[in-house]
Amino acid sequence: MKKPILALAALGLLTFSCDTTKPQLTQEQYDALTDEQKRSVEFALDGIEVLDDRLQMTLFASEPMLTNPTNMDIDDRGRVWITEAYNYRIQLNPKNPTKAEGDRILILEDTDGDGQADKSTVFYQGTDINAALGIAVFGNKVFVSVSPNVFVFTDENGDDVPDKKEVLFTGVGGVQHDHGMHAFTFGPDGKLYFNYGNEGKGLHYADGSPILDPLGRPVSSETAPYQEGMVFRCDPDGSNPEVLAWNFRNNYEVAVDSYGRMWQSDNDDDGNRSTRINFVMDYGNYGFKDEITKADWRTRRVNMEDSVWRQHWHLNDPGVVPNLIQNYAGSPTGILVYEGKLLPEEYQNQVIHADAGPNVIRMYPVQPSGAGFTGEVVKILDGNKRDNWFRPSDVTVAPDGSLFISDWYDPGVGGHAVGDLDKGRIYRLAPKRAQYKIEKPKYNTDEELVELLQNPNRAVHFNAFMALKKKGTEARGILEKMYGLENSRMKARAFWLLIHMPNGEEFIRNAAKDSDENIRVAAVKAYRIKGMKDHSFLQSMAADPSDQVRREVAVAIRYEDASDVWLKLAEGYRSGDRWYLEALGIAAEFRWDSYLPTYLAKIGQGWSNSAEAKDLIWRSRSAGTPALLEELILAENSPEDHRYYRALDFQTADLKNQTLKNLLAKGQNEDQVIILRQAAFDSKNPDVQLLNLSKAKAGEIADDRDFLEIVRKYQLKDQKERLLALVYQEENRGLANQSAGLFASLYGMGEIEQAMKNSDEVKAIAAIRKFGAVDTPDMATLLSKFWKNDQASTAVRTAAMEEAKGYQSEPFLWEMAKTDQIPSDLLPIAQKILMSSWNGNIRVLALEKYGDSIAQGYDLIKMMSAKGEVEKGKSIASTYCLACHKIGNEGVDFGPALTQIGGKLSREALINAIINPSEGMGFGYETQLVKFKDGKEIRCIVNSKTENDLIVKLVGSSDQTIYKLANITSITQLSESLMPAFPLSEQELVDLVSYLEGLK
Repeated sequence: MKKPILALAALGLLTFSCDTTKPQLTQEQYDALTDEQKRSVEFALDGIEVLDDRLQMTLFASEPMLTNPTNMDIDDRGRVWITEAYNYRIQLNPKNPTKAEGDRILILEDTDGDGQADKSTVFYQGTDINAALGIAVFGNKVFVSVSPNVFVFTDENGDDVPDKKEVLFTGVGGVQHDHGMHAFTFGPDGKLYFNYGNEGKGLHYADGSPILDPLGRPVSSETAPYQEGMVFRCDPDGSNPEVLAWNFRNNYEVAVDSYGRMWQSDNDDDGNRSTRINFVMDYGNYGFKDEITKADWRTRRVNMEDSVWRQHWHLNDPGVVPNLIQNYAGSPTGILVYEGKLLPEEYQNQVIHADAGPNVIRMYPVQPSGAGFTGEVVKILDGNKRDNWFRPSDVTVAPDGSLFISDWYDPGVGGHAVGDLDKGRIYRLAPKRAQYKIEKPKYNTDEELVELLQNPNRAVHFNAFMALKKKGTEARGILEKMYGLENSRMKARAFWLLIHMPNGEEFIRNAAKDSDENIRVAAVKAYRIKGMKDHSFLQSMAADPSDQVRREVAVAIRYEDASDVWLKLAEGYRSGDRWYLEALGIAAEFRWDSYLPTYLAKIGQGWSNSAEAKDLIWRSRSAGTPALLEELILAENSPEDHRYYRALDFQTADLKNQTLKNLLAKGQNEDQVIILRQAAFDSKNPDVQLLNLSKAKAGEIADDRDFLEIVRKYQLKDQKERLLALVYQEENRGLANQSAGLFASLYGMGEIEQAMKNSDEVKAIAAIRKFGAVDTPDMATLLSKFWKNDQASTAVRTAAMEEAKGYQSEPFLWEMAKTDQIPSDLLPIAQKILMSSWNGNIRVLALEKYGDSIAQGYDLIKMMSAKGEVEKGKSIASTYCLACHKIGNEGVDFGPALTQIGGKLSREALINAIINPSEGMGFGYETQLVKFKDGKEIRCIVNSKTENDLIVKLVGSSDQTIYKLANITSITQLSESLMPAFPLSEQELVDLVSYLEGLK
């Protein structure tokens, strides 16, 4: 194999940027730069604020040496390995430019010691690694994550050319998808840790067979409880893979500290201000989708959380591990635990994280709190106030302890689109005057190996670990000496090697007696990893004074029958420690029927007065739980606390419904609406008791959302007056649209037509506006009676035509248009609707008939500097955007929320997203074509798919519609966005963007 080395003389580009004596421009000076200057390498360091004056950032490498870095690792020689993504998402967005030879893995090296890369080696290039999202260098092997595969490249002779390429894992969903397989990292226990986002679907060996959990179940999104994003670990050769946690959205990377604890970020549904940082508890469910139904987080439920970020992760549901930190809006990427000494003390042993959305690098100091943690947020680097093209894609520790940051550098943050293909940067962050000098380490003597074992760089750590492990008992003495260090984390690193000695269990038992609770945590983790079977050990550790240790004991017995251990752990639970409660639930998952009755019998009759017992019943899943929940509900003094009702949703369906019927007979009147919402009801075979109660209660229901839910579920036709009031109210457009649709389904079109014919023109137009929002063929036909009526007033005809839009309505309008049945005075309105149709086929046909005026003649350079009128832009947003997007409390929750879009996308990215909506569809908002057995087709957004149902949102609606999978023949993802390219003039577009970029 020929060695493909590309050495670039980029010093001319880099010298001025890396001049450490050059002061950073003031904000005024930076603002005076042209956009071209701001985007240039010359001013790269001026665009990013270093928020600690003890630290200094330098530019290690930039374009043309590299472009579009998605992930990064640093080997033991201090060389930076990069995965590029020039061919980004080309399978989903064919409009993105491509390089036929494929994307590259680069090795960037500083050969002359001046702190700047002057040599670039192409380690590998090919279409099989297009848009790879992970790279990790372990000895002579390089792990590259690019769904559907994990490749392992082996460089046998150290010439920086792979001699072998193998598939380690395959079958991961999401080919070229940001929510697919992510990077591997090395844990202190000698394991490799990795994850994938919620497009991953499942993990398979190289031969295609699925990995199995300890019960022999395939680990895939089709096997309960596994769903959405997951975390895994395996041995360095890929053997013994384990699933460790699940139900994340897009958990981009996982970091592991020296005690074996996992830390991770997670991305929300775009625009919902719900990104988070998690401490990852083994076997934890992290709540992105409903655990039982797999329903979307927006689905209304009893005891629903009081804020979007809580709703987003189902934090009120039993069985969901809590979040550590909320970061609100963002696009989180790389993460690590910094265990070096070069950075100041407050950075040491902390989680450090890159977030490309708000252009920041952050640190999260955490403190133990019960069985969990509390944390805070500290910014380290910030590009938002200056260069919002700074898009940190990864953060990594070099062998000297300095931080390296890879910068995707783009007006946007990926998704499906890329705005800049020519740029990419690598920065180094270190204390001032700390030069980057790395010598190739020597792994010869025990002393050298122990020193290198303590290095913060994972490549060095890996090499030292493997060398010491190979030495076996020869290294015992020096490792025991290292175990005596005062530095707890380095002591833990020695421990993880000592357990591999012939008498490793002895070291585990000794560590279990250590005065440091973190070492005891590691001891319990080691018990599991080594496959120990010592019940007395677990009994002893269940009595440990530390909640942190007892948490680990709980997850350690998940697959063991250890009633006495669990009962001892339950004794230590104190109400309010959700981490501990979830650990107990994880432990009891397969044994609730034996554990819970024994626990309650031990407490005795006083269990109903115990907050801890109530919590455990709420969390439990035993056959007796519904009856216990019934008893708690009946005794509950605060009817506003409906958590016990929500807990019924996690029980067997038959027992749940029987309990609800029992509560109707015995319960408080205040809870009857909740019971009506939760109880199963078949309109074809109606339960008379439930139906009669719904009729009696509907008029009393205070919450309009509850009212609509009950009226729809029980098909009540005696609530017309209130339903009409909701249709005509102006405070909530989404509620009005839902009400209008429900009114049409209950009463038909006749009454609506009469309202539109009202002799009072103001009232007639109000009816047209309100009911015209119902997007059905029947409504389109009705509206046509008015816009075709030349006897009606211009105002009425105009209103009817303006409402003749929507995915289901526009086919009718097109049939009228193609046969020239549109009145000439209304033709401009119809043309605008059809040329910006939600239906791509109609849009193409309309453009052919009327001429393509969309995106023609736009002068992007001019628009970038043009000033728009914000108020006009707000009006345009109200016309076009609020039909499918939320802005604050206004609009429809169909597409991604725009409330903080100005803090995520630059002006250029906003313009491109509006002109070319198909190039940047957010994940979870892609167009899906659903075909039914009866020949019907719909285009929609799929919120979730359960074993029996497909839950979707139709265009322009926040409502979820449920279809039976048995009636569906296929579900196909399309490359075309449901968002049309709106026919805006150049000035209208500038006005709109001027408004949107102020939403932060």
